[in-house]
Amino acid sequence: MDRNLLGPLIFMGILVLGLTKPMSTSTSTANKFEILHDNNANSINDDHRDKEHRQQYAANMLTYMIHSIDPCDDFYEYACGNWKNTIEPRQAEHKRNNLHDVSYKLDDLVEVMLAWPHIDNIAPEYSREFKTAQQFYNNCVHSEIYPMKKSTEYLKVIKNIGGFPAAQSEWNASEFSWLNMSSHMSNYGLGSLIKEGIMDKFPFAPFFQIPKFGFDIELHYDNIKNSSSNAYKINWQIMNDILAVYGVELAKRRTSIISEIFKFLRAVLDVVEKFEEDDYKCRILSDKLDEDVVHAADQQWLTHYEISWMGKSELQDVITAPCLYLYHHLDKICSEHKEAVANYLALKFLYHIDARLKDVKFQKDYCTSHVRQTMSFFFDHLYMKTFFNHDLRSDIEKIIKDVRQSLQSILAEADWLDEATREAALRKEAAIAEYIGRFEDTNMTKLLLAELKNLKYEEDNYDLNNLNMHKFDQSMKRYNGLHYEELDIDTKCLDMLLGMQVNSFYYVIDNAIYVMAGVLHPPAFHKTWPIALKYGTLGYLVGHEFTHGFDTLGSNYDANGNNNNWWTSKSGKVFEERSQCYVENYQNYSIPEINRKINGNLTKDENIADAGGLRMAFMAYRRYLKETKKEGDKEERMPGLDLSPEQLFFLGSAQLWCSSYKEAVCPSVHIREIRRDSLRHISSHSTL
Repeated sequence: MDRNLLGPLIFMGILVLGLTKPMSTSTSTANKFEILHDNNANSINDDHRDKEHRQQYAANMLTYMIHSIDPCDDFYEYACGNWKNTIEPRQAEHKRNNLHDVSYKLDDLVEVMLAWPHIDNIAPEYSREFKTAQQFYNNCVHSEIYPMKKSTEYLKVIKNIGGFPAAQSEWNASEFSWLNMSSHMSNYGLGSLIKEGIMDKFPFAPFFQIPKFGFDIELHYDNIKNSSSNAYKINWQIMNDILAVYGVELAKRRTSIISEIFKFLRAVLDVVEKFEEDDYKCRILSDKLDEDVVHAADQQWLTHYEISWMGKSELQDVITAPCLYLYHHLDKICSEHKEAVANYLALKFLYHIDARLKDVKFQKDYCTSHVRQTMSFFFDHLYMKTFFNHDLRSDIEKIIKDVRQSLQSILAEADWLDEATREAALRKEAAIAEYIGRFEDTNMTKLLLAELKNLKYEEDNYDLNNLNMHKFDQSMKRYNGLHYEELDIDTKCLDMLLGMQVNSFYYVIDNAIYVMAGVLHPPAFHKTWPIALKYGTLGYLVGHEFTHGFDTLGSNYDANGNNNNWWTSKSGKVFEERSQCYVENYQNYSIPEINRKINGNLTKDENIADAGGLRMAFMAYRRYLKETKKEGDKEERMPGLDLSPEQLFFLGSAQLWCSSYKEAVCPSVHIREIRRDSLRHISSHSTL
């Protein structure tokens, strides 16, 4: 389906499912003041300030738009076409979007905190930790980290965990183990041949996914076959540049080293192609392996638990275990390419430990973000005490209540649900808990903050400090799993305790939605906005999360968060058919920049949640107008925007996803990654 044909669908139809889901700095002092002003405006009742914010934000909304485009021809370009030209340059990987850019605002608030002389009036019990944060930050800001330089500290670590044949005069292949080196790299949170996640429920065991191959732009079985592809060339250049920095002077030798690495990667990706990078398909193939092969692989993986998890191999089970089909073949391939594997992993270490700055002007951005990430619970503690306005709760609770009422109506009126399933669905909806700001667990927060004593600062040694920060950050991510014997079985995963994140989510085990403090900034929310804009932004995001409770994953869990099929066979069959409509609908959308189509299966639940969230929020807003009789109220408009309140609702929801992509990356984006923000918005509107 051509994107330009979607405009007339935007305000028509109904959901298919019926229920769904002195150093140059990049941010000026003036902008820092604006950030504080904006944050305070979300906190203080001041009519003049409220009016000022409305005017300023309305002006911002106008600058994002291309007014010459007919919204019925291309609503996304109309709403967001100029956004990429208005944003301030910041350190970023491949993509930015308006909602996720709030993270830069949070970084800027951390920079403000770091400039404080002390925190005696806020959290005096953490004065030492505050000084440590300032030391790490100042060391980072005043060190020469751009461009990449050879580091003896990094080489020391690499030599101890597996070696770097390209940069070492002596290297013993017989002593090399890809699993040992990858496990040690995981202790620093660095990409390797292991991709580890943490289960979000007790006992918080590690689980393993298909690792990412390559650098910057990910290599896949399709783009590695073509040496003229963008992915191939960029990965080649990155390896070449790092080898040159680390003393491999002859271009011919660098070419030989890189060629061997590509030979290794092609062999691995040939295996990956057999299960199409799908973890589920990989596990099906694993089930066909001989028992002795499975046993040998299980024994081999005990090494990872010894190196990375204090020997807690009891955490491994069938659900969390790695895909043995991949690793059975990977082990054989690594044995045939030991030197290439060691060089590849060493280069991955050096690439991921580096700041990867695009320009020296972004150094302060990087240092702020790095310190915030490393000491996330410390800065969250300060942020929630200083900047989060707890008085906003009543506003957010009202939005949640109204959107929730929409969900109740949808469930009650869905004519394709039989009564038994409807009753179970309504019971589940009634049991959904709500958390605003973050989940409060004072004792757990104290335990996490106490861990800061293990973060060691080394005077005037940026590289060692960088290693210490990476290692500490990873140990904190693993904290619950490493200490599970000391924790209560009802302990929450750490993400729920972190308010300073740009996120809202539905947690299936708790049957609860979380609206985190960090997301309560423009473009998602501001207390001074018209109701229409609040419902089109935060209301839509809340509806998105409610819908996840009833998407193809959430629908498998009951009101108590148990994996339990509460659908009758009749309603379940209809649900599957309607879900398939989403798959088919989204697979019709193409992205001309990369000449590919959306994978409707891989994006199904997010697509359902987007459509359901928008529908619920719009129903809630319509109901608000009816109950308050405020249709046409001038307070429901934004100054300078010649739009009705309903048009403002849709503009706000669209501008959440205004985005910018690094052009060089587009041709190499893999099919599983495609869910472009413009299509996310347009297609969710087309199902209304």
